Amino acid sequence: MANPSSWTPHVEAFVDTSRPPSEHVASIEATTKLVNNDLLSLLDLVKEMEMYLTTSDHVIRSRAEVLARITSKPLDSVSVSCLAEFFTSRLSDWQALRGALVGCLALLSRKGSLGTIAISNARKLAQSFFTYVQVQSLTVNDRKLSFEVLHCLLEEYPDAVVVLGDELLYGICEAVDEEKDPDCLMLSFQLVEIVIRLFPDPSDLVTRFAGDIFEILSKYFPVYFTHGGGDELHATRDDLSRALMNAFCSTPNFEPFAIPLLLDKLSSSLQSAKLDSLKYLTNCLRCYGADRMLKHSKAIWLNLKDVIFSFPPQRPLVLTTESSQDTERVEHQIGKEALSCLQTAMLCLTSPDKDVFINLILEDEDVVKRFGFVLNEGYSVGTSVDIHGQLNALGSIFSTISKSSTYFCTRVFQKYFPCLLDFLGVSRSGASYSIEMNNVNFPGRVNNAALYLCNDILSACKELTLDSLVFSQDILEQDTWWHVLKRFSDSLSYFAGSLVTTCNEAANSQIQQAVTHSKIRQESILYSMKVLQTLATFSEHYSPISESVYHDILLMLISVVTCKYDDVYLWNLSLKTLGQIGSSIEDIHDSAKGTIYSRTVVERAISLLQVDDSALPLSLKLDVVSEIGAIALDPMSRVLKALEEAIVFHISKACVDGRTESAETAICLLECYSSKLLPRFCTLQDFDEVLVLFAIRLWEQMESLVASKNEIKVQGLLDSLMMTMKLLVASCSEEQQSLIVKRAYTIVSAVKCLPLQPFSPSSKLEELRISPGFSIHNWLVSLFASVVIALRPQTTLPDVDILLNMFIVFLLKGQLPAAQALASILNKWPSNGNISELSSVYTFDQAIDLVLEKCFTVLSSSSFLANFYSSNDSKINAIAGLAWVGKGLLMRGHEKVKEITMFFLKCLLSSQNIEIMQLNQKELDARSLLATSAADAFQLIMSDSDVCLSKQFHATTKPLYKQRFFSSLIPVLLSSVKEYATMNTKYTSVIPETVLYRAFGHLISNTPLAAVVAESHKIVPTLVDCLGILSLNTQNKDLIYSLLLVLSGILMDKNGKEHITENIHLVINLLAKLVLYPHMMLVRETALQCLVAMSGLPHSRIYPMRLQVLRAVTKALDDKKWAVRQEAVRCRQAWASIA
Repeated sequence: MANPSSWTPHVEAFVDTSRPPSEHVASIEATTKLVNNDLLSLLDLVKEMEMYLTTSDHVIRSRAEVLARITSKPLDSVSVSCLAEFFTSRLSDWQALRGALVGCLALLSRKGSLGTIAISNARKLAQSFFTYVQVQSLTVNDRKLSFEVLHCLLEEYPDAVVVLGDELLYGICEAVDEEKDPDCLMLSFQLVEIVIRLFPDPSDLVTRFAGDIFEILSKYFPVYFTHGGGDELHATRDDLSRALMNAFCSTPNFEPFAIPLLLDKLSSSLQSAKLDSLKYLTNCLRCYGADRMLKHSKAIWLNLKDVIFSFPPQRPLVLTTESSQDTERVEHQIGKEALSCLQTAMLCLTSPDKDVFINLILEDEDVVKRFGFVLNEGYSVGTSVDIHGQLNALGSIFSTISKSSTYFCTRVFQKYFPCLLDFLGVSRSGASYSIEMNNVNFPGRVNNAALYLCNDILSACKELTLDSLVFSQDILEQDTWWHVLKRFSDSLSYFAGSLVTTCNEAANSQIQQAVTHSKIRQESILYSMKVLQTLATFSEHYSPISESVYHDILLMLISVVTCKYDDVYLWNLSLKTLGQIGSSIEDIHDSAKGTIYSRTVVERAISLLQVDDSALPLSLKLDVVSEIGAIALDPMSRVLKALEEAIVFHISKACVDGRTESAETAICLLECYSSKLLPRFCTLQDFDEVLVLFAIRLWEQMESLVASKNEIKVQGLLDSLMMTMKLLVASCSEEQQSLIVKRAYTIVSAVKCLPLQPFSPSSKLEELRISPGFSIHNWLVSLFASVVIALRPQTTLPDVDILLNMFIVFLLKGQLPAAQALASILNKWPSNGNISELSSVYTFDQAIDLVLEKCFTVLSSSSFLANFYSSNDSKINAIAGLAWVGKGLLMRGHEKVKEITMFFLKCLLSSQNIEIMQLNQKELDARSLLATSAADAFQLIMSDSDVCLSKQFHATTKPLYKQRFFSSLIPVLLSSVKEYATMNTKYTSVIPETVLYRAFGHLISNTPLAAVVAESHKIVPTLVDCLGILSLNTQNKDLIYSLLLVLSGILMDKNGKEHITENIHLVINLLAKLVLYPHMMLVRETALQCLVAMSGLPHSRIYPMRLQVLRAVTKALDDKKWAVRQEAVRCRQAWASIA
């Protein structure tokens, strides 16, 4: 054992309050280490510290801190007993209370074989606690410790404390009463729940204390949470409310007190109180039991009814945009919670008589009155907000009741459904009709309210059947709702179907009179469509309609889709309904309906792609096949196959026969395939093979086009074909990608006139020529480039040296796809060697040197510059192609990107050479265009792309690559701008100075804002000059807007504001001009927003600029755009208030 002299200094160091906290921590750790290593026993520590135990609480804290740090160290029963008696005795010493609480908690928290307190010691500790500890007189931290001690006692030693009886419950009440701290309240509510659980119901003790305990709990309902977001709290308002609710529900003895309170709070004007009351009431219904709750049935229903009719669920009766305001969301939550509470009441209040509660609802005079009112006024539901709300509430009530059980559903059917059918004029004879207007006797007007309520009840019935996936004979028994529905389901189906098909027929005067108002007509269509959808989506065992009626519904809907496309609302709704019916087949695994759907809908949709004489526009055809194909794997596979056939057919017609309309059709088909169907198909299993086969088929089609030797001039078709090929390849695995690459390379390598020989060290510029050929060669290279762009880094590429040669040649010719492919190869090149076993002899660095050498040599040659202006498109593309290579290297963090950057900077700064004055005008124009292209290259390098080098196409990306590039380049650009500004005017005017500012603008507008703000002290003056220069050219408006967003971002930053303030005259002069910028509304609006933000800068700096700003803003008040005028008003108010 350690000598006391070795550890006493540690205790003295901790006791000494003049020592720094670091020494306190070190002393605790040293003492703990001695105890853990058995060099010091806890009992010896207590004995040797006798002189300190009565002086202050710091020694006790030291002792307790040590104990808290050795909870995993085994202690014998004698030690634990002694320590328990010691800390129990210390609970009466208020000076040592905190240390005693820490020690008690440490002892009570010990588990199993490590040594735990005996039951007798735990009981004595509890008695001492309730006798001496006045919890509410302590500090927050000590109160929290006290509640943790009580929590541990109740959870870990229930047998020790349950015998205390009255003393225990009284002590808990005294400890909890008047607590305010959220974290302590969480523990308090949990204590109440735990302590009541110790006395199983029925318990006379809990019954006697129920009123006192609930009186304490009720003070906290509803929970008001006033703590700010900066407070360091573990408990949130939701946590507190949930804990209080659990305490409310902990015993049925709270029922006489809780239910009246909750029902009273339902009438509160505070919406959060209503919401909490409903949640609590729902849980109390489950926990208190039917015997106790039945006497509250009437009060519960009356209060729920008031809430439901006051806050009906926000379900739009027509297709409208839902509001997103917070108040409406809360009201929507109240309505939903009230319906949830109603459903819980339906299920719980069933004993001994299950008719008690439902009779209150169905025989309620107010419900009957409202039902009659909405039906009498229900011919134009959407035109009245009051009818709309009451209809929503009634439908929700009927639906909630019906979903509760088969019996309740039957009661609703018997009470209300016949009446609804009578208002609709639907025959209940069960006679068979076809869905045609002349076979159904319509009333003079269509009652939309009746249709709406019919669908709500039918939807609840369907949900009731879906809840029992296993077949239930109870639903099909005689006199249930199912038999009632079965008798008239055919008539209702034909009624709704005929209404849909004839609602837009001008020939029928009765219907036309009913639907002259567009909104009323949309209501009729919407509700009829929903009734048809609901009837058609019952599961196989419970379907109330026959297969022939199901077929007729599908036939009617697909007929509307194929024939009545001029009615946009009806067409969209019919297509959506068909899709939802199809999706339900997959959900309920109904094979019979699946067969009918496939034959009636899927085959008809596919035929639209195979028949050109259909009047339905192509865009709508593609919407149909996209919607139908998205429902399941089998329809998706069939639609994809048909779409592939159509694509190949029209590509052939466009390329071989030169038919422009076929090219346009193929473009639309490819767009549908890649953007609508392919993303959905890729979420399914086993899709790789389908994609591979289609990609290879497209390549075989290209092979046949090469053989035909026809000239192809439809560029738009190539763009669509390339994007589709990229998405196909990108979605495949490495193995599948390899198959596509091999087939594509075989076809490309068979074309003799393509540059497919690798560079030799002695290759000259003259060798970089493309053999005479026709446009199909460009197509082949571009399409092969799209394959390379989308490959995964692990996928094998054949003959990389040959591919490098081909792509370099086409890059220099101005083919951007070749440049993108070259950039992808370099970006994804494995860091440990060659790209594949079949690759060239080049290493990665050698490949980069090869590409850069050939590009720099050609692009810097005098012949290139001489011809630059005459064929500017291809030359500009060549510059952009080099930028793509730089982007690929930059994203993977390779140093060679610096050489490309320096080349572009050389192009930008070429005007500094005095010899440029000796060039003629044509050469000067070529130089100017070259410099502009080089400036725009920085946008390509820094911006995100969706065509290449993206996450979608598996690019290699090094974190923070944009920030690093920005940090390395911004000093060079800033110094160049400064140097350029000091040059002689006759030289700087040769090439417009905007090119440097364009490069600067592209760089900072595409850099993450945080990196720009960090350098704002350097950037702000140049940024202001940049905006001023660029605003002189209308072609720069998009860049100006991007730079203004950067400026506003700097304004929002604390340090950025300081740098703006330093240049306030420059910034305000600029913004005062931009508020009148005529070429873009967003620029004017953003400039005004920046001025509003600047009104918060130091008064002494902005006051001198006040009049200048107000003059500029006054002119903006007459702007032709409302958004600008609104911002101008805000800006004038902000600056006018500066005095």
